Formats: sequence, structure tokens, C-alpha cells
Amino acid sequence: MDRPPISEAGVTATVETNGLSKWFGQKVAVSEVSLSFHPGVTGLLGPNGAGKTTLIRLLTGLQRPSQGTVRLLGVDPRQDHRVYRRVAMVPEDEAVYPRLTAREFVRLSADLARLPDRERQVAEAIAAVDLVADQDRTLQGYSKGMRQRAKVAAALVGKPDVLILDEPLNGADPVQRAHLIELFRRLGEEGHTVIVSSHVLFEVERMAGRVIAMVDGRLAAEGTVATLRAAMTDKPRLVRIKADEPRRLASLLLATDGIDGVRIDGAVIEVSTSDPTGLAHTLPVAARGAGIRVREVRPADESLESVFRYLVGQ
Repeated sequence: MDRPPISEAGVTATVETNGLSKWFGQKVAVSEVSLSFHPGVTGLLGPNGAGKTTLIRLLTGLQRPSQGTVRLLGVDPRQDHRVYRRVAMVPEDEAVYPRLTAREFVRLSADLARLPDRERQVAEAIAAVDLVADQDRTLQGYSKGMRQRAKVAAALVGKPDVLILDEPLNGADPVQRAHLIELFRRLGEEGHTVIVSSHVLFEVERMAGRVIAMVDGRLAAEGTVATLRAAMTDKPRLVRIKADEPRRLASLLLATDGIDGVRIDGAVIEVSTSDPTGLAHTLPVAARGAGIRVREVRPADESLESVFRYLVGQ
């Protein structure tokens, strides 16, 4: 297959934007976004109207930037169409032919890409999304979740280096969601660049090593969930401590610096602290000195939901 070469910059960053903006009349959908994506899974988050879908369309060359640049595997996708042999997209909308069977639908993608050994690659793509038993049913009889999986199979058939997915879990039942999440994680581990736009926060947290948050068309934050939470220095950290004598331990902790408050729920103490490092040093000393056994210590708010709510509020 005639594949375009990757520029030197694209060896490490498979997708890059620089000062990327898109406006429709007076409405600014994406504003001065500079990003880079690498092999692995990246979650793209934002409330409705944040600009996620517009950004995806810009990344794939489906829309022309009003300002700034996009480099997909080192080239401008609107100038070098050969790059589409290495890139696949799963749109949010119902982009299927209802009278085709799933196997015919995936085979159509393989035919358009002029893939070698098409029957084998079609079979592998269908198996990857667990649709083998239903591959000869027409798509019009599929549930929304099954149609989503058929779209994913059609995208995977060419083994793309970059896979961009816009709300790929919509309509899927819990078993299907778990299967797709594991599939996307495995693709990232194998060296594919997987960009997943989703509003289901805990599912993004399960599959994505890196998160990008957009608010009002702008880049709000990027990084791992842990690093984003650590950067929220103006918001106290919540830590849950399970101990044998929670009330006595809570009294000891309240007497130390950096503890903003405590709440007791049974055997669990929820500590609000502006100095989590200080708490990490104080807790074992206080518990040991009082002869109190600590059974568990874990963060209570280092979740993607807490980070996302903070960013949207800001």
C-alpha cells in the first residue's frame, strides 16, 4: 500500500495543532488550541458546545481551520489525502447504510481502502468488536450499540495508526461498553493513537492515560487525572481514612496544621486538607503515638469527575 511518509516531527507526535481556531460567522467554536497527540489513548472531554466535535472535524480535515494549522502524521490532511489510509474516524451520528449487513458494511470500507486480503481483515475487524454471531444481519435491525460496534469495525479494518472516535460508547449496554473500553486500551498499548471524545467521565478514566478538557472552545487543561488534580492548589484535597478509633484520631488530626475539617461516617474519617503532604507525615505519627490502627488511606476526590467539575466551574 502506498503510505505517505511521516515527517520527522510526526515520529513522536502523531497529531499536532498550532493556534487552531474555527469560527462560524460570529460564533467561535474552537479558539487558539495548540495540542499534540501521541500513541496511546487520550480522552477528549467537555460539556455540550465545548467544541469537541468541531475539533475532531478539524483534526481529520473535514473542516478547514479559520486560523492555525493541523498536522496529521506530519502532513496537512486537506493537502495530502494519502494520509487517510492511515487514519480512521468513528463519527457520533448514525453513519451507516441500513440495508447492508455488518459484514457488507465493513467490507465496503475495506474495498474503498483497496486493502489486500480483504476477507481476512474484515473477519478480524468484526471479531474485534464481538459481532461475529450477528454479522449477516442487516444494520437496520441492529440496536444503537450494535451499530456503534459496526462503525468501529469499519474503522478498524484498515488497521489505522490514528483512530478518532466521537462518543463511541453511545447506546452500548454495559457488557458492550466494557468490551469496547478494553479494545481501545489494547489499541493504545499496541502503539496506535486513539482519541476518544466522550461525556461519560468514569469510562474515559478507565481507558485514557491522558485527558484533554475543553470549555467554550478553549483548551482548559491537559494531562493525567492525577496531575490535573494536583494542579488544583486552590481546592482542598479530600482524603478518606479508615481507622479503629475514628473519633479519637479525628480529634488528633484537627489539632494539627493544614487540616481544614473532618467528617466522620462510621469507621471512616473524611479529611479536608490544604497540605496533603503534611497529612501524609502527620497521620502515621499521630496514629502510632495514640495506638490507633489505620486500616486504609485513599484520596476521595482524585477522580475525573471532580477535576472536570472544577474546570467547568472555573
